Amino acid sequence: MGKRWKSGLTVTELIIISVILCVVTAIVVPEYGKASTEAKEAKLIYDLQEVRSKIELYSIQHLDKLPGQGAASFADALTKYTTKEGALAAVQSPLPKVYGPYLEEVPTNLFNNKKTVTIAPVDPGQPGDAGWFLNSTTGRFRADDKLHSSSGTSHSAL
Repeated sequence: MGKRWKSGLTVTELIIISVILCVVTAIVVPEYGKASTEAKEAKLIYDLQEVRSKIELYSIQHLDKLPGQGAASFADALTKYTTKEGALAAVQSPLPKVYGPYLEEVPTNLFNNKKTVTIAPVDPGQPGDAGWFLNSTTGRFRADDKLHSSSGTSHSAL
């Protein structure tokens, strides 16, 4: 008769497998979090470039005014049709000249999940309650949050 094998694992084998799984998890999970943060940063940079270029185009077409400085809000100014003076227009038409829309919607800041824009003449320097901040004096558009990492680097520097 041959040797008969027992089915199942011993307690020692289960402990070894558990330790290996813990070690693998400890290595993989932080890397996943890092990749997620890097993807959010890349999206944030893309959104900043996109909105900044649309703000510049809006300003050129609207008597050097920034979105939100006319009768329309920032979001409406960039996502709807507007006149040269910055008032909302019903539809695109050649006379009088109507501009826009520049964006489908204001993007969401993935670091605080907000898409609102605070417009003020002075940059507060610290994160506020919005997704984005537009300095109405300088025209500088930035993210209104801090990077969620141990480095403490601010997205507002972007």
